[in-house]
Amino acid sequence: MNKIVKILFTAVIYFVVWILLTASLKIEEIFVGIIVSLGIALFTFENFTSKGLRYFSPKRLLYIIRYIPFFLWEVIKANFDVAYRVIHPKMPIKPGIVEVKTSLKTDTGKFLLANSITLTPGTLTIDVVGDRLFIHWIYVKTKDIEKATKMIPAHFEWALKEIE
Repeated sequence: MNKIVKILFTAVIYFVVWILLTASLKIEEIFVGIIVSLGIALFTFENFTSKGLRYFSPKRLLYIIRYIPFFLWEVIKANFDVAYRVIHPKMPIKPGIVEVKTSLKTDTGKFLLANSITLTPGTLTIDVVGDRLFIHWIYVKTKDIEKATKMIPAHFEWALKEIE
């Protein structure tokens, strides 16, 4: 692919994401989306087209589609748990930082895992060092690395192994 085709391809992908995120077909937003997509594509097309395209396989897309409902269910459960802790008269929280291990090998897999944990209410990924994640947990049930690993990242890793 030549440079202009790569830029346009990247811009089209960004523009589709823009439309999906804004959920609007107003002419002003479409115009801004085109300008922003082209502007960002000018600076990112090389990484996107050489490294990013390998993530657009049908198999990977299927796993991502399968992961989204599972992830949303985990977020809903965590929202209810946090809401319970907030409205409970004694406010049962025991915050702390726990260390967990991950079996994911790639930076992309670790990135997706860390963000899945962070986007789930009650947990926040603070740092990733090698195969270790340091997580702030609203209610620390255990400081044991193996038990905490089974309680936090293991929920997400089964699907992320197929996506990474």
